[in-house]
Amino acid sequence: MRKGLLLYLVAVIFLSSCAKSRMSDHPEWAKYYIENGINNGCIMLFDNNHESVHYYNKVGTTHRYLPASNFNIFNCLVALETNIAPDDQMIISWDSVVRKPEWNKDLNMRDAFTVHSVPFFQEMARRIGAANMQHYLDTVKYGNMKIGTKIDECWLNNSLQISADEEVGFLKRLYFHELPFSERAQRMVRSMMLQEDSTNYKLYYYTGTGDVTPDSTVRWIIGYAEKIEHIKEAKESQNPTNVRTYPYFFAQNFVLPKSDTTKDWNAVRLSILRKVLTDYGALPKGK
Repeated sequence: MRKGLLLYLVAVIFLSSCAKSRMSDHPEWAKYYIENGINNGCIMLFDNNHESVHYYNKVGTTHRYLPASNFNIFNCLVALETNIAPDDQMIISWDSVVRKPEWNKDLNMRDAFTVHSVPFFQEMARRIGAANMQHYLDTVKYGNMKIGTKIDECWLNNSLQISADEEVGFLKRLYFHELPFSERAQRMVRSMMLQEDSTNYKLYYYTGTGDVTPDSTVRWIIGYAEKIEHIKEAKESQNPTNVRTYPYFFAQNFVLPKSDTTKDWNAVRLSILRKVLTDYGALPKGK
């Protein structure tokens, strides 16, 4: 049975008297995709403070695709948990195969995560091994949980697949360290996802791009935004920092022809995400 956040909330909210107010379709977000020539984009946003789901293209958010580099998040968690990687400074030596300049050197896990080094994470998956990886895929219920025949390609060759709503559920559990990994491992991986750190918000995200077919590519961006409010707490408050943090979890994807180089699609997917988060209020305007 699928464990995607959307399907879970459908069941829960159906029994709730406030069902209609806790799941919201946002057709107005379509314009951000249409203006970029994207006709199959989707996004899911979970507002933790209000325990509400917001989405554009509901059907799209339940369709599974290969996670591509998004799987690096899971890969790191397993490596840390099994002590394949004692910490985020674990180094894997370059195999001397020339690929991309940023990959052609010895890398530690944190740096490899930043540059999306495929050979680094392939080697780390081989060290983890199929049995360990399958155990954690099954325990977490990550997507379709299928490794296939190649442990070092499963997230790239369409064996392993996951949907946007499942990614959001996974990220929510990661944020609240509710996954079957140590708090330390989850905290370390979350820190590697931090992209922007401001006084009134933090933005954590990661991207993945992979071939769905020989002619088409899926482009992901997943993560969460933390809105930070500075207020004067009452004397009896159990929050002595005078800071309140509100998380919003998201997953977006769209599929395009591989031959389409008309835009910088990496920039487009981040731009669309920003507009959606700003519209909803998860990010301050002008960010």
